[in-house]
Amino acid sequence: MLKGGLSKWINEHPGPEFHWQDGYGAFTVSVSNLDRTLDYVRTQPEHHQKRSFEEEFLALLRKHRIDFDPQYVWG
Repeated sequence: MLKGGLSKWINEHPGPEFHWQDGYGAFTVSVSNLDRTLDYVRTQPEHHQKRSFEEEFLALLRKHRIDFDPQYVWG
């Protein structure tokens, strides 16, 4: 549902060519954390100079006790 709805929206709004990757993760954000999340998204370039996306993603999986096999995380 989410992927289909998002694909429809992307196709209706012209922009750079878009393709889904082989796998994906989806996470939710509660309304009470919305401002903090938006600030994080706005400052990602600076944030990822200190910690890579890959490091942060794996830490997020571990923090929330999500089982994963490292050989499949990055394809």
